[in-house]
Amino acid sequence: MISSPFDPMTILIYDGTWYGLLSCIFDVYEYKLKKISVTTKELFQPDAFSKTHEVFTSPANAERVLKGLSKKLSPTGMASIYSCHLSELPEMASVIIRYARLLFSSGISEKAYGNPDVLKIAQVAKKVGRERHRMKAFIRFRLTQDDIYYATIEPDFNVLPLIVSHFKNRYADQKWLIYDTKRSYGVYYDLHTTEEIQLDFAENPEKPTDTNIFAENEEQYQTLWKNYFKHVSIDSRKNTALHLRHVPKRYWKHLTEKQV
Repeated sequence: MISSPFDPMTILIYDGTWYGLLSCIFDVYEYKLKKISVTTKELFQPDAFSKTHEVFTSPANAERVLKGLSKKLSPTGMASIYSCHLSELPEMASVIIRYARLLFSSGISEKAYGNPDVLKIAQVAKKVGRERHRMKAFIRFRLTQDDIYYATIEPDFNVLPLIVSHFKNRYADQKWLIYDTKRSYGVYYDLHTTEEIQLDFAENPEKPTDTNIFAENEEQYQTLWKNYFKHVSIDSRKNTALHLRHVPKRYWKHLTEKQV
């Protein structure tokens, strides 16, 4: 699509979801839109010099776009654009749409890093992947009186959808709930399926004080865990800089061994 400098900008307004973003790509071609920018309903600001186009999320249209992208990208490439969506960086929706246009128009390689959008996709996907890896290692569960293992996270990116399968496979015989306190939603596993849930907390979800929430022996297990880390630590071999690089302080409040 070749645009004229006199073509007005069209602002695509969508709901911020993955299928919503894919529906944006569909509408770009359906309505032959040229110069575009993308924003969510919450972040939209009127612009006197631009047109607006509200995108209605359509699972059918989204699936058509997914099918088309899968013919242009490897499984890794498909995972990369989904990871970029989960980054929640405001500019990534526009980058993903420009990337999709490149794929459909020129069949550009997903490793053509000389293109700024291709490079951006790779860079952001790598950052999200690093955060996903950290969450697998940093999650600490606590047993509730309902025999549900409960953990809170607060990742930089919305990586909870990327770690669900890991914990479902690893803890298939236990009920668990991982709750993202930053985004106010979680995933609950009931031994059979997982579902996304939102909780209405009467108190801080990270440090609930109600003694009726957790199992009676949970505090003892927490103490044992802290003592274990204390005794396996060798003071003469401590490398604080290296430790902070692998376990940044922003994660400490969710790590049992870091609690005083």
